Amino acid sequence: MTAIQSRPAMQVLRRMLRYRLLVPLLRAKHPPEYTARGVFIGLLVAMTPTVGVQMPICLVTWLVLRIARPGWDFSVIVAMAWTWITNIFTLGPIYYLFLVTGRLMLGEFGDFSGYAEFTAMLTKMLAADAGFFESLWAYTVALFETWGLPMFIGSIPWALLSAAIGYRWSLKLLQGVRARRMRKRRARKGHPGVGVTL
Repeated sequence: MTAIQSRPAMQVLRRMLRYRLLVPLLRAKHPPEYTARGVFIGLLVAMTPTVGVQMPICLVTWLVLRIARPGWDFSVIVAMAWTWITNIFTLGPIYYLFLVTGRLMLGEFGDFSGYAEFTAMLTKMLAADAGFFESLWAYTVALFETWGLPMFIGSIPWALLSAAIGYRWSLKLLQGVRARRMRKRRARKGHPGVGVTL
């Protein structure tokens, strides 16, 4: 693929990430902590080999936490949006990273040069022609049969790290955006000492 051919794909990816991830985050009306917890849960789920069932996992987590921990609620919409980090463009490299990490964690220091074969097998699994639930089941079984435990174990450190970074980043971003909006509102109302230069 040439640079000219890959440019539209990168533009599509950038546009998709902006509208699926950043816009819902910035439009959220709840406190920054509530929205940032949504990013945390979304990334925690996204960075596991569960593509296809990630949004339902977020919904079930949201329902369980509303009952078990009412004070620790989060934006389920934001969480579902952030599961889109693992998408058709990013799935191969991310899952291969999980597999390599898992093998290293399990003490398997073999040859890790099979990325092309890995992505070919992954693409074949995802292309299964079946109904929605049948394809999800077939995909999950195929993942376990083909790469099993190493991929799932290897996803754990990446899920925890991504979720922690996502929480801190989104919280800081939202607090900054809201502080700027508040300053602008005060300046428009002529609040003393704000936006006045001598």
